[in-house]
Amino acid sequence: MSSNTKKRSALGKGLSALLENTDTDITSSGNSAIVGSISDIAVEKIEANPFNPRTNFEKEALQELSASITMHGIIQPLTVRKLGRDKYQLISGERRFRAAQLAGLKTVPAYVRVANDQTMLEMALVENIQREDLNPIEVALSYQRLIEECSLTQDQLSQKIAKSRTSITNHMRLLKLPIEIQAGVKAGAISMGHARALVSAGEEETQLALFQRCLDEQLSVRELEAILRGEGPGAPKNAPKAERIAPVSISDQEYTLKEYLSDRLSAKVDIRKAPNGTGKLVVNFSSDVDLSRILELLSK
Repeated sequence: MSSNTKKRSALGKGLSALLENTDTDITSSGNSAIVGSISDIAVEKIEANPFNPRTNFEKEALQELSASITMHGIIQPLTVRKLGRDKYQLISGERRFRAAQLAGLKTVPAYVRVANDQTMLEMALVENIQREDLNPIEVALSYQRLIEECSLTQDQLSQKIAKSRTSITNHMRLLKLPIEIQAGVKAGAISMGHARALVSAGEEETQLALFQRCLDEQLSVRELEAILRGEGPGAPKNAPKAERIAPVSISDQEYTLKEYLSDRLSAKVDIRKAPNGTGKLVVNFSSDVDLSRILELLSK
């Protein structure tokens, strides 16, 4: 197997595999390369990673990590790439790097790697998706950048990050929402379940009005979905009207099934039950093409 093939294989498993692959390690001491070792790098010689999808770092959490670093040091080394003589750029570990700066450290332990910009982007995004507690919008933006800037298909991305294509699609659909709603998701004002329901709410004006109701009335996801079916008070005029079959509340197990089917089909799914146990399973589609896509999934 060629060296290039080894590197591609390691990258496909995420950054952790790269760290264990001596073919991609060029940590050096003096004039000789010491493969697999860790170097102490001056903090002032390291610059932040411009490709990192995480943009918000909670101040209190950073201060707590900084205090821990002051007491115990950095347990998990950073990963950097060498830009030139005594210049480095973060690949991963920005939270630890910022906390180390707060702690006043002059040097930090780091693995040193070589990577071109596209490889670095892919490594940073894959690492963050797999290991960081990103909010749904940051995850969606990471998926989008991997697809657009690294020329990946959704299937290739699914294999690379070990996430289902349905999950990827559901996240990326959130980027179609108005910026105000995306900001609400990032801030934790509404959940991803709320946001997914709002995607199918119709016009932007309707989406924003329902978003505000979620904030004002603390609507649950189920309550929001009921409004979108035309079953709740104050339902928007252009919301689809549900056929009335004396609906009753579904069980937690049935709700879990509904969520599973929604994820599996990348479509809004409703379970409507009557008191006698009969009911309907409704799968919504937006176009003939979307219907064909759903039918193809159901036939597999």
